[in-house]
Amino acid sequence: MSKLMIALFVAAGLGLTGCATQRDAPMAATKPMAPAAPITKDAYDLAVKNADAQYKMDKDACSSRSGNAKDICLAEANGKEKIAKADAEAAYKSTPKAREDARVTRADATYNVAKQRCDELSGNPKDVCVKQANAVLIKAKADAKVDRVSADAKQDSAMKEADARKQAAEDRRDADYKVAIEKCDAFTGSAKNTCVSNAKVQYGKS
Repeated sequence: MSKLMIALFVAAGLGLTGCATQRDAPMAATKPMAPAAPITKDAYDLAVKNADAQYKMDKDACSSRSGNAKDICLAEANGKEKIAKADAEAAYKSTPKAREDARVTRADATYNVAKQRCDELSGNPKDVCVKQANAVLIKAKADAKVDRVSADAKQDSAMKEADARKQAAEDRRDADYKVAIEKCDAFTGSAKNTCVSNAKVQYGKS
């Protein structure tokens, strides 16, 4: 396979999982990520600490390389660290915006690696490679934004539905309370007072 084809495939999103496993993550920038299960603050702090440690190891592993190969390796190491931290933050915050930010971070990291790989080319093939990488980046960010807006809309709709259900429950309770009070008019004296008091307790009225 020619260097041009390799670079174009990478620019389209093939690879950003480390120097030795570039082919294990096709379409890393564009593939929607399933929402991670929420994590605790302690779990988040541990994930960040692990990302820092992994980055140091990955960076050290790049020291044996030189030239553009080293630049690619360092870009991958840096990208892995940022992705790990962004994914951890998305899981910790568990919001549509945090998930969008994580996908944008993944797209940026994939783009940075693809751009480094384009440096292996020259002339028009390099220009095409860079343009392709940029197109993948733009599409990935656009898709992440659309999904975030959709999630926000669903969340807002769910909140409005919950508010409506709460209001409906209150309206039904008020209506039942009025009926109970009306029934108390059939009594007089202490019997009526007791009826009214019982109705207030039953329907949460003061």
